[in-house]
Amino acid sequence: MRDMTMVTNAHTANGTSSIPLIPLTPEQELTTRIRLAQALQMSLEPSEILNLFYKHIQSVVSHSGILFKFGNSNNELKIGRECLHHCDYRLTTDEGYLGEIIFSRSKRFSEAELITLEFLLSSLIYPLRNAIRYQSAIRLALLDPLTMLGNRTALDTALRRELQMAERHHHELSLLMVDVDFFKKINDDYGHHRGDLVLCEIAKAIQSACRGSDITFRYGGEEFVVVLGKTDADGAKIIAERIRQHIAETHVKYNGKTIITTVSIGIATRQSNEKEHINDLFERADKALYMAKNSGRNCVVSSDDILVK
Repeated sequence: MRDMTMVTNAHTANGTSSIPLIPLTPEQELTTRIRLAQALQMSLEPSEILNLFYKHIQSVVSHSGILFKFGNSNNELKIGRECLHHCDYRLTTDEGYLGEIIFSRSKRFSEAELITLEFLLSSLIYPLRNAIRYQSAIRLALLDPLTMLGNRTALDTALRRELQMAERHHHELSLLMVDVDFFKKINDDYGHHRGDLVLCEIAKAIQSACRGSDITFRYGGEEFVVVLGKTDADGAKIIAERIRQHIAETHVKYNGKTIITTVSIGIATRQSNEKEHINDLFERADKALYMAKNSGRNCVVSSDDILVK
């Protein structure tokens, strides 16, 4: 594997202090740099950056596919197809390891082509770094830093999308509002740090009790919201009851003591015959949650049950 290290105001490739001569004329080098610079500034999406790079360098070094392995996660991006012969580069900036990029094709790369690839990579590495950094910042802005669930902003975006999809395709959609019972007493008795750990355990318990398609958010304080796509009122009750039981069985140990927590859950299901606003769905779920609290807590109430009564 070759190492492609890029440092501000200096280029190093294969351990040398500068990029070696490449088999391009000065005109080709200038044209390639301008073309790549213009293309790679068109997006802040890593997959799009790599797609643009893949297409624009084909005329200089023919290849069948690119695989990029992100340095900060197990994620990969694959473009084109993988073939027998490949060359690998570790991409590193002055800020650290960016990832590994692998070019492949059916015949071997010549040394001249490898030199050319290293020259081309010098135009890729910073736009790719900026795109990865930007996407990471966007993700963090949508996460609750304590539980690492989606935050309220992420919830608003996801729920709008899910409502539009449900209305367009006439799907059911349900919303769960989950509130931790007597959470203030937990903070008062055990401290806010231990209260934060309880919230983290509850977040994990909710996710483990849900299906892969369900989306969980921290709504604020000790409240959580779960969006259940393609789920009617009966299905939502089953999932809500599973969450309630799972949390009731989740115990947090502290100084030889066991903190037992329970939750109350309110359910609202989209009325399929009507166009419903997000606020309407939340209001019905909140009323159901209020009813669950007044019914002794540690229980599940659906807004449909309230309407029937």
